[in-house]
Amino acid sequence: MENLKLNETPIRTARNFNINNIKLENIELPEVIQDFKNLKITGNDLKIDINSRKSNCNLSYGLGDILTNQINEKSNCNLKIMVDKKENKETLIEFNFDEKNEGLIDNVEITANEESSATIIIKYNSKSIQKCYHNGIIKTIAHKNSNIKIILVNLLSTISNNFISIENQLEESSKVNYTIVDFGGKNSITNYYSNLVGDYSENIVDTVYLGKENQLFDLNYITELKGKNANVNMEIQGALKDNAIKHFKGTIDFKKGSKKSKGNENEFCFLLSDKAKSLGLPMLLCSEEDVEGNHASSARKNWRKRIILYYE
Repeated sequence: MENLKLNETPIRTARNFNINNIKLENIELPEVIQDFKNLKITGNDLKIDINSRKSNCNLSYGLGDILTNQINEKSNCNLKIMVDKKENKETLIEFNFDEKNEGLIDNVEITANEESSATIIIKYNSKSIQKCYHNGIIKTIAHKNSNIKIILVNLLSTISNNFISIENQLEESSKVNYTIVDFGGKNSITNYYSNLVGDYSENIVDTVYLGKENQLFDLNYITELKGKNANVNMEIQGALKDNAIKHFKGTIDFKKGSKKSKGNENEFCFLLSDKAKSLGLPMLLCSEEDVEGNHASSARKNWRKRIILYYE
């Protein structure tokens, strides 16, 4: 059993907000990981190298040393995906959990070459209600003028643990669009980071979540804009019922050199129970002139009473 401290915000806020990080107690991290054999790939028009050994993955943020080291040392599924065609064809990658495949530690690396385009769907699905464990990294490098759409779907059982670290690097005029569907896991913890180093690069993130029973969602989204005329747009929407809890931390950071760049984030949560809890922390950081940033966080309780916190 481990006590984990995860998803640190890049800038600390007051402790009484209870949102600077998430602390999980008595989390069972599997010592022995069996081969994961229930992987299905359909519509494949990409070059995918399965189970190729990788060098250690160094993340700018991620979910902390314990989980990152587990992936580097014990991953049981490694995928290298190469996108090198202009046609935007769809590839579906399914990880199906069952009684013989209860633990997945995956390392997915996506490289989009210049002028390439693709849609990649990655789905984590429980075939039954057994307790599953998932810890993964998805790392994307989008080269000049590439256009990558990634759809990430979490449908694990509500007694499972789901940990995912996402990191993107966007070069000149590249586009990375993420759609995240986050429904599963007793604890579903996501760290999302995008590094927009190229001029005219664009990152769009659309997330939907649905919490029930005693589910906990902790979402930490960080974007750094470094190129000129870069653009970030984050839309996070969801609903919570029963005793579900959601934390959202969204940071848009305009770095030196990001003139004429734009960043927007909007988070909205429906509270369908008096016991459900939602915390939101939208942040704008800036060390450059002539940029545009907007952020908002809002909640509606029982579909009747609306509480809005707006920052601009």
